[in-house]
Amino acid sequence: MRTLVAVALSVLAAVPAALLVFFGRGVPVPIATLFYGMAIVGASFAMAWGAEAAEHDIPRALALSVVALLAVFPEYAVDIVFAFRAGQNPTFAQYAAANMTGSNRLLLGLGWPTIAFLAWMARGQRALRLTRDAGLPLFFLGAATIYSFVLPIKANIGLIDTLILFLLFGGYAVFAAREKVEEPHLVGPSRSIGKLPPAQRRIAIAGLFAFAAVTIGLGAAPFADGLVRTGAALGIDEFLLVQWVAPVASEAPEFLVAALLALRGESAAALALLLSSKLNQWTLLVGSLPIAYAVGALTIGPPGGPLGLITMALPLDARQSAEVWLTGAQSLFGVAVLANLSLELVEAGLLAILFLAQFLLGGMLRTSLHNTLGADQVLVAFTLIYLVLSAVFAVRARHAIRLLLRSASKL
Repeated sequence: MRTLVAVALSVLAAVPAALLVFFGRGVPVPIATLFYGMAIVGASFAMAWGAEAAEHDIPRALALSVVALLAVFPEYAVDIVFAFRAGQNPTFAQYAAANMTGSNRLLLGLGWPTIAFLAWMARGQRALRLTRDAGLPLFFLGAATIYSFVLPIKANIGLIDTLILFLLFGGYAVFAAREKVEEPHLVGPSRSIGKLPPAQRRIAIAGLFAFAAVTIGLGAAPFADGLVRTGAALGIDEFLLVQWVAPVASEAPEFLVAALLALRGESAAALALLLSSKLNQWTLLVGSLPIAYAVGALTIGPPGGPLGLITMALPLDARQSAEVWLTGAQSLFGVAVLANLSLELVEAGLLAILFLAQFLLGGMLRTSLHNTLGADQVLVAFTLIYLVLSAVFAVRARHAIRLLLRSASKL
């Protein structure tokens, strides 16, 4: 019954948006944006439940990756809309970068610490210990993070970057698929769906995926446009609105699932889930943007031959480049913190404090004080802080890093 109620609520969350699609003329933009956001949240829960229930049929390590990928599919949809529009109108390029950097920083700066704090509150755990198989996504996340610093240096994200980032994720998926099948850690509706007989389970999963795909397909574009128009109408920095509101809406289910796992005493599985999510966002999400940008550009004219298509790249201006620098530096710090396959409560607190300090200070300078120069300097300052801390933690975990690299060389 609880599962039926939960699924019904996720469907009902999409009803106002569906009415808007067919009868929504004259509805104020902020209200319409709210309704489309509610629909994406409902679809995100449905997608997450279906993906988690599917863990019964695939290897555990690969399942974590698949679950993380499908759970943040709404995030991909919104960001791809911005990148596609950027190919047609350069002013949208900033929003693609905003959504991508916001989702990545939110996941690491707030998601990882939340798991640690919940584990401490529920069971008194002062450190989360990951299993050895977590070294695989951590290694590939480190490789993707190091490569990410190339992007702001050349001030664009191109199809060559797509190839490299996709290959990194593909390499991880290949090695993860070799892991043996284990009993998945499921909670809530996904647990009930997972207990169904195989045929019924697969039908239920297919139904959830179909609902989520249709809802996201209809709602992603108006939600993305609505965020920009709402920011302009309310006098809020559109970049910040896109950077934080869209990720919160689309990643809420993933955060909730990880939180429930932590409260049940399965904090290692919760952190592993968010680690896999961070990996696929920092590879597949970033790598998908140039594809969407190129497709958008092709709709308004030919690229100038094969060479023109290959050289297409989503541009990054000074602010966007600074945001990517900061996101890469935060990711590097996260890898350094987890290098010894543990997350201590103090380390989680440091991740959260740094994230919130930059978010609040930068947001206040840019929105309340309209001090653009000061806000840009905050981005640079926190980038340097993250890089310095990364070096300190890497030195502290040097033995674990050597073992990680040695294990990676045997793959």
